[in-house]
Amino acid sequence: MPMSQPGCVPGPGLRTGRFGSFGPGAGGSPSGPIVLVESYGDPAEAAPLLPGEERLVARAVPSRRAEFATARACARAALAQLGVAPAAILKGARGEPLWPAGIVGAMTHCAGYRAAAVARAADVVSLGMDAEPHLPMPGDGELGLVTVDEELRYLPELAARRPEVCWDRLLFSAKESVYKAWFPMTGRWLGFEDAVITPDPDAGTFTARLLVPGPVVGGKPLTGFEGTWSVQDGLIRTTVSVGH
Repeated sequence: MPMSQPGCVPGPGLRTGRFGSFGPGAGGSPSGPIVLVESYGDPAEAAPLLPGEERLVARAVPSRRAEFATARACARAALAQLGVAPAAILKGARGEPLWPAGIVGAMTHCAGYRAAAVARAADVVSLGMDAEPHLPMPGDGELGLVTVDEELRYLPELAARRPEVCWDRLLFSAKESVYKAWFPMTGRWLGFEDAVITPDPDAGTFTARLLVPGPVVGGKPLTGFEGTWSVQDGLIRTTVSVGH
């Protein structure tokens, strides 16, 4: 996957793509099972919130309400590509989005970017995605909270090889994507210390090795995840998909 420097950020507006394999930079396909819709900001045409969603941000500041509404507009646009009627996307006990029956998906939002990805559960077991500003973590204390010793040992090598990448932030984002894919399958918490992320600095991919027992998928215990990463337009984006 190509890694590009921050450039001209697209303006707000929903953009749709379909993918056979999930990830920033993955090849689009008109018939791919995964639909990704993204927006670089909050377009004026974003649909209003549906009943039940309003209470989730009733006390939020206007900027938070706007990004929440745009993320759900992205989700409904993605669902429409699968032929699913507009539906309120509420939250579960851990804040996870509650998708219509037979659908798996993930959402993310950060400064200047909102996105949602969905697929039919018959095609994909689970999805995870995350976007973060391409900036270093606030300090060593924060880094220590999200990494394990094995990751701390290889970070200097990655930084020397690709100094233009904020590898500490990438690790954080990858673990967020892994958790978003993990939780719908298990209903259990997964801590930052429960997985080891190993990025490929050239291919734009990463592996996540679980340090705790994983769910059974296709008759076999899941021992880890495979994902993708990219840096573009001042953002780090990571994705994970689990196939049958």
